[in-house]
Amino acid sequence: MQAVMVQSQGLMARPSAKTTISSMRTSKMTIVPKRIAAPVQLRASMPSIRASRRSLTITAAAADAFAQSTLDPMEKIVSKVVGAKNAPTVVTTAYIAMWYGLNVAFNLQNKVIFNYFPYPWFVSTVHVIVGAAYCAIVYLLGAKKASYERPITMQEFKTIFPPAAMHAIGHVAANLSFAAVAISLTHTVKTLEPAFNVILSKLVLGEATALPVMASLLPIMVGVAMASAAELSFNWYGFISAMISNLTFGFRAVWSKRAMNNMKNLGSTGIYAWTTLISCFICFPGVLICEPGVWNAISDQIAQKGLATFGGSLLSVGVLYHLYNQFAFNTLARVTPVSHGVCNVVKRICIIATSVLFFGNVLTTQTKIGTAIALAGTYLYTEAVKANKKKQA
Repeated sequence: MQAVMVQSQGLMARPSAKTTISSMRTSKMTIVPKRIAAPVQLRASMPSIRASRRSLTITAAAADAFAQSTLDPMEKIVSKVVGAKNAPTVVTTAYIAMWYGLNVAFNLQNKVIFNYFPYPWFVSTVHVIVGAAYCAIVYLLGAKKASYERPITMQEFKTIFPPAAMHAIGHVAANLSFAAVAISLTHTVKTLEPAFNVILSKLVLGEATALPVMASLLPIMVGVAMASAAELSFNWYGFISAMISNLTFGFRAVWSKRAMNNMKNLGSTGIYAWTTLISCFICFPGVLICEPGVWNAISDQIAQKGLATFGGSLLSVGVLYHLYNQFAFNTLARVTPVSHGVCNVVKRICIIATSVLFFGNVLTTQTKIGTAIALAGTYLYTEAVKANKKKQA
């Protein structure tokens, strides 16, 4: 406005320098708003950016909350350290590690007992009685989730009884083999367990197994045959007992899996606890029928070793047996029966190696080669199962 007034007075006087400078300053001031236009637009967009960040934070929190809601009690504890996403894998790995460690300790101590007290029916019964008593004590102390969890109905009893019967028979059969032959031979024969699981999974659960998986079982069978034929401690009694154990444990795996799918509000720990209790009533009659002379043998051992030493060894091996089977059942609840069988075979690698070192067993060259082939076949089987899963995904 001032510039216009100056021009209208141009005939009377020239604009002063002061007026010109003032006009220039005014011109510069009119430019300033144009320079800050972009920052103003950026500031205007900031609430939208903050809202987007809040939305992402809320979405991530909701996803984490959902993941937490799907975890079991043990996974929730572990998730505080490794996160909800990794918790299931970490818990499963921990269960398998505990299963392996306790099983190795059990096998070594169990064989030591059989070397001076060869009564597998009685020892097997002690194992399950100690396990049932352990669960009862834990239950009465208030840790119900770590034992029987809750009473079961008659219908649930009927569901649990078949795997419990297979558990009892398979356990006795395995101990008959352990008492008759070297631990390494029994566990080499029991590498055939995946073959039984594959067949029974098809017959009982209707789960088909791909041809490459079936073919991968062949090296295991060849390896077992080679190792058994050259084993110095081989006898048919121990071999057949191990095969019976394979068959019955295969039934136990698939029937237990079906029981876990059908039971409500009773986890794998509770199912195994009830399985152990029922097994007591199945095993004990076998002691009376098959080992009537065991009572005199018990008296002799107490006289030689003392009640505390002899009783303590039976008690400790019973606790080891229950705990390793508990972790095996916890693992079974998280994987398929076939994968569980594979875990069993890998476990046997550890047991065979430690038993040979601990007892100093002499293995022939053919036995070593056969065992290696059986274990290599196990690796091929594992890889075939993985490849089949990827193909189906």
